Amino acid sequence: MSSRLCRSVAAKRWVHASVFAALGDERRLSLVTKLCGGEPQSISQLTKGSNLTRQAITKHLRVLESVGVVRRARRGRESLFEFKREPIEEIRKYLDLVYAQWDQALGRLKSFVED
Repeated sequence: MSSRLCRSVAAKRWVHASVFAALGDERRLSLVTKLCGGEPQSISQLTKGSNLTRQAITKHLRVLESVGVVRRARRGRESLFEFKREPIEEIRKYLDLVYAQWDQALGRLKSFVED
């Protein structure tokens, strides 16, 4: 494997790990769930029904934004946040690949044990 390809693979793994880490916090996962409806929402809207402060919501949104799961758009003085599917889709593809590799390995093990 070339060094450029190795760096590319390592970079993708780092991105995947960053997204998993960001989504590993239940408050951030809750924010993503609220944003999955499709309509961009303000911090005020995202704070409704939560016991978190606006500052805490902002902090969590910045983490999600830094890994590409959330995008911020300014509308006047207000920041609106929306969910971006691409990083999640990329992770889904990665997990499908890992699943296929494990499925093949388990199939080989089964064949070995049964023979």
